[in-house]
Amino acid sequence: MEPQDQIDSASADSGGAISIETEDRLRADLYSLLALLLAKPPGPDVLTKLQEFTGESTDIGSGVKTLAKLAGKISPKACEKEFNALFIGLGRGELLPYASFYMTGFLNEKPLARLRQDMRAFGISRAEDVFEPEDNIASLCEMMAGLIQGSFLRPVSLQEQRDFFRIHIGPWAGHFFSDLEAAKNSVFYAPVGTIGRAFMQIESEAFRLDE
Repeated sequence: MEPQDQIDSASADSGGAISIETEDRLRADLYSLLALLLAKPPGPDVLTKLQEFTGESTDIGSGVKTLAKLAGKISPKACEKEFNALFIGLGRGELLPYASFYMTGFLNEKPLARLRQDMRAFGISRAEDVFEPEDNIASLCEMMAGLIQGSFLRPVSLQEQRDFFRIHIGPWAGHFFSDLEAAKNSVFYAPVGTIGRAFMQIESEAFRLDE
């Protein structure tokens, strides 16, 4: 499954996809899954695909199994209603999934300006039909997946992935996913929070060990 594109990027200089390790492909797939589910409510095709997912006896695996079970019970209309309550609402949703808000308490602050600077360096821009700030969690997950896959101007080193994560994702995404897991309006999205929270912990620890 591919996420609803929040961003555009220049083609890789190599002219094609690069080969990446299995572990990194799994990381990219998890980021892409989070981007897919957080960009917009899942439609019938996505819900059907989610029902095929299985998980091991880990926090991520437990979240995946719960998500697959819920995907078989919830309707696209109910998903849309929950998504709107969580992220849109009348004026605003229950949660504001933006780096600037979590890191400063306000929208459109310095974290967004720093992100835009780094996006330019990687040849990334916001898609023309997307109007929300680029520091929303769906866009950041999509960017991280692209960095791992080497989808942008050039292949990206592990050090550059680590720097991007530590500046733009690590300081706040775990808190956001914990909030999503426990949100009043979260039913289908509660296990998405579980998956994201556990994955952010794993990424943080792995990058620390790779220093």
